[in-house]
Amino acid sequence: MMKVIVDSGLCDLHGLCVEAASEVFQVGDDGELHVLNETPPEDLRAKVDEAVRKCPTGAIAIEE
Repeated sequence: MMKVIVDSGLCDLHGLCVEAASEVFQVGDDGELHVLNETPPEDLRAKVDEAVRKCPTGAIAIEE
């Protein structure tokens, strides 16, 4: 099972993760990145992998 980890200290809210996997990531009204599902199902792995790759600050990781 994968677990999504976000380092909020590195996140600059570019929003590329939301574009890649809106089922997992959301920028809230509070201006913070929220992980909607820390343990998304395997069928979202490709989208989460894309979010990890696209993050310009390297703030997102997947833990197995």
